[in-house]
Amino acid sequence: MVKIEYHSDLKEVQSDGQLARLLSDACQHAPFDRLAWWQMLEEHCGLPPLLAVAREGDQAAVLPLALQSGTAFAPNTSVAPAQAGAPLSSALEPEAGAPPARGRRGGFTRTSGLGHLSALANWYTFRFRPILAGEPALLTALARDLARQSHRVTLSGVPDEDGSATQLTEAFRAAGWLVLREACDTNHVLPVEGRSYEAYIAARPGRLRTTLKRKSGKVETQVLTHFDEDVWAAYEDIYAESWKPEEGSPDFLRAFARAEGGAGRLRLGVARVGGEAVAAQMWTVEGGTAFIHKLAHREAAKPFSPGSVLTAALFRHVIDGDAVDLVDFGTGGDPYKRDWMEQVRPRFRLDMFRPAAPANWPFLAKTGLRRGLSRLAAKAKRG
Repeated sequence: MVKIEYHSDLKEVQSDGQLARLLSDACQHAPFDRLAWWQMLEEHCGLPPLLAVAREGDQAAVLPLALQSGTAFAPNTSVAPAQAGAPLSSALEPEAGAPPARGRRGGFTRTSGLGHLSALANWYTFRFRPILAGEPALLTALARDLARQSHRVTLSGVPDEDGSATQLTEAFRAAGWLVLREACDTNHVLPVEGRSYEAYIAARPGRLRTTLKRKSGKVETQVLTHFDEDVWAAYEDIYAESWKPEEGSPDFLRAFARAEGGAGRLRLGVARVGGEAVAAQMWTVEGGTAFIHKLAHREAAKPFSPGSVLTAALFRHVIDGDAVDLVDFGTGGDPYKRDWMEQVRPRFRLDMFRPAAPANWPFLAKTGLRRGLSRLAAKAKRG
């Protein structure tokens, strides 16, 4: 039996034993894949959640989506018995002659008018992917049911080093969606490959190594593995004086840092010159990966290079102390990341359309014309 569910109330998910465990740190070893992350996005960033779930026995697929602002949703479930040997999707068809009534057991429950759905993610999310504990056919079943609910689904920041972008593309195409896939961002990472910190730093660019040699004695660094109110207040003060744009949601970051500190995953770094905090960074460590979430320094302290000195201290801590296998610098093509990282991975945007939905026709016509002109231009250039 295949069961399709949509949860806009995340408390329902928290009270569901199977889903709560699947989406907890017992099973997911990156913050972006957990229920707690999505709850904080809703509470502090105002993202209205819609968790799409397909289940069959002890298997489950979860696609964390966000509703358009102002879209109302009443949670519904579609349940139907699957025939022995039948494709997974057969369990999603309505009973013969039965209307798609809301809330009816044993048949298909339909909710329409959800409009354009997107990923339950924002600028704090390093990458977005489905959570799958079972056969990939569950994702196809979910995509087929979503076709009855929405005319368009857009997912950004999807990785493919784990096969997520390819898996989603295949599932939605098999369910009759038109899928446009394009690279939308980059992710800088460092595979540690068993190196010590000293071996790692010896391979950095000469300019960076010279800076660290000249400045390290002038900057005091501290790395905490717990949340500290005073250090966090210093981070917020430093961030306000840095080159960074205004923080999107300080409350989200504080709540996340406090939770990670309680779980022992936080690495909170601070650099001081003459006793004054002049740089601060927030990293987390779990599952063999160190995630670099936030970093900032006071512009007035730039001559001391406190950001570089603090970054080096945190690299030493996670490589020699935590023995991580990978350091993840998140998304964005900032040039300074290349000094510290060694590999760049793409992040993809998947735009899924129901071809027969009139709401999609203007966009599809515009996209088709643009791509057609691009092909003609490329052909003309080749001569």
